[in-house]
Amino acid sequence: MTADLATDVFEEHRRLLTGVAYRMLGRVADAEDVVQDAWLRWYRADRTDIREPRAYLVRVTTRLAIDRLRQVQARGEAYTGPWLPEPYLTEAADTVPDSAERAVLADTVSLAVLVVLESLSPLERAVFVLREAFGYPYAEIAALLDRGEPAVRQLAGRARRHVAERRPRYDVDPARRRDLTERFLAAAGGGDLAGLMSLLAPHVRLVGDSGGRAKAPVRVLHTADKVGRFLFGALRKAPTDLSFRALEVNGGPAVLVLSGEKPDSLFQLDIADGRVTAVYIHRNPDKLRHLVGH
Repeated sequence: MTADLATDVFEEHRRLLTGVAYRMLGRVADAEDVVQDAWLRWYRADRTDIREPRAYLVRVTTRLAIDRLRQVQARGEAYTGPWLPEPYLTEAADTVPDSAERAVLADTVSLAVLVVLESLSPLERAVFVLREAFGYPYAEIAALLDRGEPAVRQLAGRARRHVAERRPRYDVDPARRRDLTERFLAAAGGGDLAGLMSLLAPHVRLVGDSGGRAKAPVRVLHTADKVGRFLFGALRKAPTDLSFRALEVNGGPAVLVLSGEKPDSLFQLDIADGRVTAVYIHRNPDKLRHLVGH
């Protein structure tokens, strides 16, 4: 295989590899680093013996992501305030419009699911991502991870139960989420506290991720009263030069808030039964930088 053909083969699978790495790591920059390392290994490998490039590349990417997760866990890095996965643009990434596959991919890349995945072991997370997000057979996952198939099935069952027990229920229909997101922003931005409160579920929660780099709640807020009043107060004190840009992030509609040309924050909602059940606010500038220009 020539160098040019090797490059073409890798680029053909880059979207898949990035999707695997991001779901494993929850960080865009780390996922891109892992995919770049996978590229270097692929380019330097003796490709004459590689009969299935896709399987080889997924195996390398998954193992590199597992190693990266273990390094992060070993360092035990502290994070100021609540943590959210780095926003991942999916509009032109690894979702497929108007299909059952899109719904599955959107669900497994959602903030709610990725937060739960953070509590899994690296191996459990790898098995869950490969099985639930990309539909790999157990035998193939076992081969990718050099594990026996019974062990992989056990890991998958444990991970699936863990996610099912902790994953909040939400509506993955993009049209419904987009409609309620627009109504939510209109009420909040227009100073309509009553209208805003009517959109919030009684048990709604607000998670603000700033990493200590910007103003945001240092704890998760619960109940419609606390969340509504916080949002109403925060928007009333916001700069006057704010503008809003609709994006698709983590498989669902989101709103990027810009102050001048700089990203100020990113809002995304979870919806269930026509009400907002969770408000996610990204304010850590390190996690918003890659959204500029989109």
